[in-house]
Amino acid sequence: MPNITRRKLARVAGGAAAGALAAPSLALAQAKRWRMVTSWPKRLPGPGMSAERVAERIRTLSGGKLDISVHAAGEIVPAFEVLDAVGGGVAEIGHTASFYWQGKMPAAAFYTTVPFGLTPGEHVAWVDAGGGQALWDELYAPFGVKPFMGGNTGVCMGGWFRHEVKGRADLGGMKVRSLGLGGEVYRRLGATPQTTPPAEILTSLQSGVIDAVEFVGPGTDIALGLYRVAPFYYYPGFNKPNGTGECIVSLNAWNALDAELKAIVAHACATEANFALSEMERLNTEALSALTGQHSVQLRAFPQEVIAAARSTSTEVLSELGGRNAATRKVYDSYTAFRERAGAWSKISLKSVLEARDI
Repeated sequence: MPNITRRKLARVAGGAAAGALAAPSLALAQAKRWRMVTSWPKRLPGPGMSAERVAERIRTLSGGKLDISVHAAGEIVPAFEVLDAVGGGVAEIGHTASFYWQGKMPAAAFYTTVPFGLTPGEHVAWVDAGGGQALWDELYAPFGVKPFMGGNTGVCMGGWFRHEVKGRADLGGMKVRSLGLGGEVYRRLGATPQTTPPAEILTSLQSGVIDAVEFVGPGTDIALGLYRVAPFYYYPGFNKPNGTGECIVSLNAWNALDAELKAIVAHACATEANFALSEMERLNTEALSALTGQHSVQLRAFPQEVIAAARSTSTEVLSELGGRNAATRKVYDSYTAFRERAGAWSKISLKSVLEARDI
């Protein structure tokens, strides 16, 4: 009897040990594996790192149940084909910017930024609490994706220019890398907008394919080395007062997730949207100091003539956009109404505080 008991115990113990060893392998085998395609160079400060952090948060919070590999622009699809790749099932998730899809759905531009539009705080308030997310979901559904805010580069700069801009006339014929509605504003001001992918900006500037480039802000721009070619760095970033990065998830992949994994994906994106703003404030502060000090970049304010012309032109562009179709009109009406309400508060809150702080 004792021998039998020991043999039984040995079998039970052996089986338990085998089960314990098999459990991680089983969990690993059952894990969902997604591919994330992005519009960014690998680990680019700002949006590139936001993509990495979203994937890592999802992996950690899900305990490995949802494992996402991140791919830079060009590794699987080019920078401007992320929407089609995710909607078409080439990848399950993407990290990009909505204004790249302006040609497919004009209202998409509102979800990154528009000239003289919402600031980062105002934009988040519109999407999260002002009805913007529901309209975003509706807008993207026909393309087979669900959108989330997945990062933010904050208030952007006016851009890098090889030559000084002394007035509106200097924009005539200038080849400016500018996407979204800002590109149309530049076109009407006499410039020639270019849709250069992020990874090609520096070489295009070096070769003279472009004369100026609007990208993000100091914390991201310094990593591209743009200061080596274009010594004039202009502000304010009237074309891009906000810089929301989006995560888009294939609707087929999203609908296949259980409630827990859906909550994890949504939470990871929301956390990054918040963290990225904080991170970019730090990076921009440090990088601007380095650019103007160590690298002798010449910081310039756009002439008021340029700002005034851009503002009136922007009003025309947005008004025309609002009349394109019913879907665009819904987003336009919601956005512009929120901007009007938020602007009244921002003038007596943020603007007045900053002015008082300078006294």
